[in-house]
Amino acid sequence: MSLLAVEDLSVQAGPLSLVDGVDLDIRPGEVVALVGESGSGKSLTALSIMGLLTEGLSVTGGQIRLDGTPLTPARLQRLRGQDLAMIFQEPVSSLNPLMPVGAQVAESLVAHGRATPQEAGREAVEMLRRVGIPEPERRARQLPAELSGGMCQRVMIAAALISRPRLLIADEPTTALDVTIQAQILALMGELAAEAGTAVLLITHDMGVVAELADRVCVMYGGRVVEQAPVGPLFAAPRHPYTAMLLRTIPRLDDPPKEELFVIRGNVPSPRDWPEGCRFRSRCPRATEACRSRPALEGDDHRVACFHPMETP
Repeated sequence: MSLLAVEDLSVQAGPLSLVDGVDLDIRPGEVVALVGESGSGKSLTALSIMGLLTEGLSVTGGQIRLDGTPLTPARLQRLRGQDLAMIFQEPVSSLNPLMPVGAQVAESLVAHGRATPQEAGREAVEMLRRVGIPEPERRARQLPAELSGGMCQRVMIAAALISRPRLLIADEPTTALDVTIQAQILALMGELAAEAGTAVLLITHDMGVVAELADRVCVMYGGRVVEQAPVGPLFAAPRHPYTAMLLRTIPRLDDPPKEELFVIRGNVPSPRDWPEGCRFRSRCPRATEACRSRPALEGDDHRVACFHPMETP
């Protein structure tokens, strides 16, 4: 049974549709990667799940359920910081500039009555150590402005992981980190999923991270899901032309020297300019008149929304 089930989710800014009919589910202990170009609706989907949409944005359709029960605002208020946690894209702006970082990491344990302030402080220092912060006892007493951007990112990760949440949403969690710390953080997230049964929704542009950590992949384009599949089959045989082109943009060690890198021509259209039917059709080499209608997301384990999917080898 799924821990998290998102069904037909729609998000709007006034009359403007930003996320349109997204379906997504995550089982306990599973890592699902949400990928796609900037502007595809990945972060808005995550913020909708957490009930953290900014003013002017609203969920206008669909259901979000945890353990089969709708995530109402009152229920979210109880669960955030305990069963639900999120690592945000902008760590510096997400931290309280006037509070020592150790207290911010420990805050959720104290707020939910899971530890005394003293116990939570000790656990915070240990978690700062686990995410690779040197001298964690000293760093715990410092303010965010005294830390580098990479260290603030690790503080955010520590604050999200300390409660051992049942669902962790990680929005570009390793962007500001060097490769050594990145590997350490990914291993820690993998351990959490395996040991504590934490379900992880990983939002990333790094397909190498997806290949290493994810069990399943959900590809978004233009506010819609265009393909969902286990990570192995998706990398080996993508069905949607967008997914295939996205994977082709990754440089390979066996590419011919000095060969021009592959790029997907054009840009993700603005929500004001989304075309009718398939929203990728203006950039798709396989598009036909049929693509002026909206394709349904179909299939069993490997689902694709396309009238002209790539052939399965």
